[in-house]
Amino acid sequence: MIAFYLMRMVYQRLQERTALKRLARSGIQYIDQMDGFQFEFYLKALFQELGYKAQVTAQSGDFGADLIMKGPQKIVIQAKRYGRKNRVGISDIQQIYGAKAYYKADEAWVITNSTFTKSARALAQACNVQLFDRKALQELILQVNPTHTAEKVCQDVKPESRSCPTCGNELVVRQGKTNRFFGCSSFPQCRHTEAINK
Repeated sequence: MIAFYLMRMVYQRLQERTALKRLARSGIQYIDQMDGFQFEFYLKALFQELGYKAQVTAQSGDFGADLIMKGPQKIVIQAKRYGRKNRVGISDIQQIYGAKAYYKADEAWVITNSTFTKSARALAQACNVQLFDRKALQELILQVNPTHTAEKVCQDVKPESRSCPTCGNELVVRQGKTNRFFGCSSFPQCRHTEAINK
């Protein structure tokens, strides 16, 4: 009986170690550090390697689609780079469903580094919207094995510019001890900082 429990514990540890290695190879930890603009850029590069002609839509007035992919089929994508605890809700499914009709696309997808709410999954199934959650995104990345890695995009592509909510000046990317962040360009007069992936 003791031998069985020991073997079971060893097996679980091996599974955990394998899962952690897959996480590291997928680069999901770098996607978690990206802002929305960087995430869209990364997805564009990822799908170009699959042979699609990908186009990032305008930041405003995009009718719910962040990317339009043209290939064997026309696909509209809504990209949601969220914190791991935030889940994609029903409104995002409604937006991409409307974008599918507006852009006359064959398929509609929502891709996130997080998860989906139960109601979002139910509506997506009813509207034939394809969902890619954190796990599905990792599987796709490992399958494609892109040359533009998440780490490279995170380091080389500048986040979307923002204004300081305290003084109105531009926020600039600064390097901390462990990660990059936005800091006010008028430092040290203004000491406002915020995470890039806010």
